[in-house]
Amino acid sequence: MPRIVLVDDHAIVREGFKRLIELEPDLDVVAEAKNADEAVDAVTQHRPDLVAVDLSLPDGSGLPLIEHLASISPDMKIVVLSMHDGEPYVSEALRRGARGYVTKGVAPEELVVAVRAVLSGEQYLSSDLRERRSGRSSVDLDPFNRLTAREREVFLLLAAGRAPKQVAAELGIGQKTIYIHRAAVMNKLNAGSELDLYRMAQERGLIRA
Repeated sequence: MPRIVLVDDHAIVREGFKRLIELEPDLDVVAEAKNADEAVDAVTQHRPDLVAVDLSLPDGSGLPLIEHLASISPDMKIVVLSMHDGEPYVSEALRRGARGYVTKGVAPEELVVAVRAVLSGEQYLSSDLRERRSGRSSVDLDPFNRLTAREREVFLLLAAGRAPKQVAAELGIGQKTIYIHRAAVMNKLNAGSELDLYRMAQERGLIRA
């Protein structure tokens, strides 16, 4: 029977998802955690088949936690539960090792669907994310149009030769956040380096040669 750990700082959310999962006779919630430290302890102790983790935890972002949990138990599957339904959260979570991403805006039953899909080896995105991706217009074929306003700011500063530390200072945000935005920009634009970003910006007339 697949063993599952739930990680969310809200007890009422954990209880709701736990009841849904335990209605399934072949799924078992073996532990719960309200923060990253408890999540690490639970995974280390129980070695579950799957962990469902929220990205907003009181002791830090769930994004680094995804990588850490994957290093503790490489065969374990990870499904994200999050209020965040946009970039760079989705792409970063998947890049760091999550196999599923379920937003808290969809029906709770989708978590069970996601758990089963991921346990069977599939990648799963909740219905709202799938609809958004399938509903892109032709203008979205241009990858630059996929950047958020903040990602465009990061793009322009990196393309202009600023180091991530300088970008963080100019935008007034943390360096870790800058690296998340940088990774999203690189991924969306299929860029391998800041030199690629410079060339793209120059081609568009956004910066001078």
